Amino acid sequence: MRHAIILSTTAFCALLSACTSGPPTFPAASPSTGKRPPPVERDFRAADVAKADVDTVVEAHVRECLASARLLMQKLYRRNPREWRKGNYASMEAAVAHAFDGRAQFRFHELGDRRGSDAIMFALKPGYSGDRVFAFGVGIASTVFLSYNGKTEFYLTDSLDPQKLYNSARNIEIAAWKLANARNAGGEPLLVSNEKTDDVANLSFEREFGKMIAYQDVMAEVAAQRTNRVIRRVVQTLATAVFLPI
Repeated sequence: MRHAIILSTTAFCALLSACTSGPPTFPAASPSTGKRPPPVERDFRAADVAKADVDTVVEAHVRECLASARLLMQKLYRRNPREWRKGNYASMEAAVAHAFDGRAQFRFHELGDRRGSDAIMFALKPGYSGDRVFAFGVGIASTVFLSYNGKTEFYLTDSLDPQKLYNSARNIEIAAWKLANARNAGGEPLLVSNEKTDDVANLSFEREFGKMIAYQDVMAEVAAQRTNRVIRRVVQTLATAVFLPI
């Protein structure tokens, strides 16, 4: 019996090792509201035996959140087409594909390997001459990615820090405010996003930011209940808020 248990444990560990090897995979951009296809039943995989139900929930949240981050990046490029040209990309699509290359895990030499809030602040520096959308998009997406410990697939042995997830939601709120209010010396926005076109405000950016914040807050609550940990909540004024550690 003991020998069988040892063999079963060894096989289980080998399965987990096989499951977690290789770079993460990132989803396509979130579809527009009202255009989501119906859910498709996924075929069973051997790796599924190493997952609890909550692991599937976690994967759905990180997938949706990263999909919204990718859509935000695409929207910013459409409103600021000069930016992808600064990076010498062939197209907007090429710039986004580079940002979401799983092998890089959001580390790029052109950003000095900055991720999370460091990349967001880099994107919004008045004197920055590089591709602001690329830096901002990498910053937002890696804020999510880092809050899930740099993973997009989860198994029985994985655990999440609810404080990281909560902090990431607050950082996304701060990033949205900074994006909307960052101006150059002439008073023009560093990146066009919510500004009105023909007296009509573009609220699609706020919708995606709102979705991401909600995903992260819900997942923080789930993780807190699972680990029996208390989230240290903070109240900040967005105009003076500082990014929280993740």
